[in-house]
Amino acid sequence: MRFLIFAALSTLLLILAGCNHSDDCAQTEVAPAPGRHSSFDVRHELKVQIPTGARRLRIWFVLPQETPVQSVADLKIETPYPYRITYDSEGNRMLYIETVDPALNSVVVLTTFSLMRYEESSDISPLKSRPLSEQERAKFARYLGPNRNIVMNDRIAELSKQIVGNEKNSIHAARKLYDWELANVNYWVKDPATKKASPVGSSEYCLSTKTGNCSDFNSLWTALARSQGIPTRIVYGSFFKSELDGQDVDQSYHCWIEFYAQGAGWIPHDVAVANIYYGDITLTKDNQTLVARSTGDGYHGPDPKKVDYYFGNIDERRVAWSQGRDLTLNPRQDGDPINAMIKAYVEIDGKAVLENKETGWSRKLTYREKKN
Repeated sequence: MRFLIFAALSTLLLILAGCNHSDDCAQTEVAPAPGRHSSFDVRHELKVQIPTGARRLRIWFVLPQETPVQSVADLKIETPYPYRITYDSEGNRMLYIETVDPALNSVVVLTTFSLMRYEESSDISPLKSRPLSEQERAKFARYLGPNRNIVMNDRIAELSKQIVGNEKNSIHAARKLYDWELANVNYWVKDPATKKASPVGSSEYCLSTKTGNCSDFNSLWTALARSQGIPTRIVYGSFFKSELDGQDVDQSYHCWIEFYAQGAGWIPHDVAVANIYYGDITLTKDNQTLVARSTGDGYHGPDPKKVDYYFGNIDERRVAWSQGRDLTLNPRQDGDPINAMIKAYVEIDGKAVLENKETGWSRKLTYREKKN
């Protein structure tokens, strides 16, 4: 049996779930810019291999979030089993499928939709910022404490204090942390022969090795910022890279930061992509493609303007799937809290299934840009 759902139903479910674009939901509060935006027709496919004798299959598959900078239309869902739309502990919207004694040896879940994505632009005037009140600290408590792979300890506290000094303004302090990470950590794609990323987005790994991928960069920045009393959350999504438009190539994933400055609201930044444009990179056959595909629009050498741009602004060639770490799914998963909901989470007979094209699950995200 094949099931279809449309955007109107998704919007209704969003309302019924009680998620109203507040601080307690996954959506950002940044208003869309009046100018730059992009539109895409998106195809998002999940394939799950089912071992012989499996008794219970459960699938959670990310859906595009509805936010002030991201609108979704014509959402269609195709799956051989019944499904429903649910929301996790951070308000992230996703598709849930459960079946007992699955007759198939593999399951394909396909979502297609149209996406309109706006550039995010923030007012980062430090004059608007002020210290958190006790009431605000309580409200943003989950964005001020540690996560399993965002470690806050004496070492992080001392380093963040050293970087920020006596700065009390959240926006000034956030920029100091941004500049420190640009100067002291290098994206692994710059030299893949000697630099690697952690598999989990680890602040400890990033601090000790001074390298990593976007999730490592952002985990370290989050630990440092939270140690300074700056509420911070990580948004997980994907780039829509211009050179892969219409190509049968998975778009992988990317993540970025939102930090809260009193008086200014949630402010985005992308220190990981900014690092690509910070300083010169010697391009080789080993890193050229990796470097280019770590951005939304390619790499054309150092660019101080892009470095400044990505503090407070996010370009429009991307999609947001989720935000937050250490997630509890709905219905609750049998395993531990989910480190991050990047693509999908699958359990068979109560055990998590790893991402693996041959023996586990695999995801493919492709798209075509719609020309205005």
